[in-house]
Amino acid sequence: MWEYEHSIETNATPEAIWRLWSDVENWDAWNGEIEKIEINGPFETGTQILMTPLEDDPIPLVIAEAVENERFVDEARFDSLLLRTTHRIDAAGEDRIRVVYRMEITGDGADEAGPQIGPGITADWPETMAALVKMAGN
Repeated sequence: MWEYEHSIETNATPEAIWRLWSDVENWDAWNGEIEKIEINGPFETGTQILMTPLEDDPIPLVIAEAVENERFVDEARFDSLLLRTTHRIDAAGEDRIRVVYRMEITGDGADEAGPQIGPGITADWPETMAALVKMAGN
């Protein structure tokens, strides 16, 4: 297994973060790495998302879990690999929250493939998360 986690603290409310997360078709407003994104239903468990990164092939994602104002998990499968990303809102003190993104790559060959593909996938997280919390009203 390969794993990576990044977090950022903010004064934004969980509701403000959730509004941005659940508005999938506008993720590109705070995630500069997205060229195009589509969702085939409501922002809930089981819904599929097709995300096209800049100058790359579309990546099909499935929302594996969605708990309003708390967290959502998306999953992508590539052959025998499962890329599972948890997006979480934690309490961080009075009127503050911590937004946490965590990726786990599991499956056959994850120990080799994870270190090869994981850092490239997660490299923009600090900038993306900073833009997210700024847009949410940090």
